[in-house]
Amino acid sequence: MNDLSTPASSCVDCRQPSRADFRTRWFWAGASLLLGTTILSLALGRYAVPLAELLQFLGAWLGLGDFPHERYALLHSLVVEVRLPRVLAAILVGAGLSVSGAAYQAVFRNPLVSPGLLGVLSGCAFGAALGMVLGLGGAWIPLLGGVTGLLAVAVGVGIASLFHNPSILILMLGGIVSNALFNALLSVVKYLADPLDQLPSIVYWMLGSLSAVDSAVLAWTAPLLTLAILAMCLLGRAIDALSLSDEEALSLGVPVRRLRYGIIALATLISALTVSIAGMVGWVGLLIPHLARLLVGPANARLVPMSACLGGLFLLVADDLARTLTRGEIPLGILTELLGAIAFVLVLNRVRRGWL
Repeated sequence: MNDLSTPASSCVDCRQPSRADFRTRWFWAGASLLLGTTILSLALGRYAVPLAELLQFLGAWLGLGDFPHERYALLHSLVVEVRLPRVLAAILVGAGLSVSGAAYQAVFRNPLVSPGLLGVLSGCAFGAALGMVLGLGGAWIPLLGGVTGLLAVAVGVGIASLFHNPSILILMLGGIVSNALFNALLSVVKYLADPLDQLPSIVYWMLGSLSAVDSAVLAWTAPLLTLAILAMCLLGRAIDALSLSDEEALSLGVPVRRLRYGIIALATLISALTVSIAGMVGWVGLLIPHLARLLVGPANARLVPMSACLGGLFLLVADDLARTLTRGEIPLGILTELLGAIAFVLVLNRVRRGWL
């Protein structure tokens, strides 16, 4: 005879999944989709590779099987030497812009903040344009762009530091001043550039592209960018503390000012590294944190890793479209702005209707 008096609490198998379980599943679903898209991206291009053959080649490349020697040499040149650096660059740039955008939005308590708030993007653009006008080549252009991007943020923070105990509003105003200053310097450089040779190069670089990813640049930026992204993911709980008011955070023993400037410095470094790889790529740092927030909630311990995953996926898909939609390659920044604007309208509509 069955015992009908069994307590409901003992029915563990009947328990409904919690909201935290669903959020964890969203993260793993996004990570799995990113992995699948990465493999698919290696097969896409002017010279398409059948997916089954690509998987067999990747297995042989990893030492897990055999592959015909002549075909192996061809696919190694195409997949490993040409496509793989570009795919990894797209993932890192998208993840970097997304986590820095999420950090800026939390630090400044403003959902409309993007990584360019304190002038890093205008500073990077000025440095790269200056390098082109000076005739620099190779890794010097992205290196100079990264340095001037960091300098632009330092100028914005320095302006804010002129005031005693500067507030978030003062810090934002310092960023506005720095943006204006380096945009003016960029305009001067564009005015002095050769209109037939240097100016088109500057304009194309500012549109953003991964078509000319420099392996030498990627070799030193990729490890640094990866470590910085991981560090930002691990700082999720600290970023949550900055989402509180300064008085509440101080009452909890949080060193607000040092932590705020540390997060800003790390996010700025990430943004400068992404610009040194891909040029100016817009909307990613603004849009992706909103998508991640809808899926996993506002807690930055989950939000920042999810932003990294979705950002890498978004930019990888955008780059795939940029190199396959037309015979000539579309600048990446154009596609991210088009896709980002449409997606942002959809996100706003979901928020208005109370989705999730």
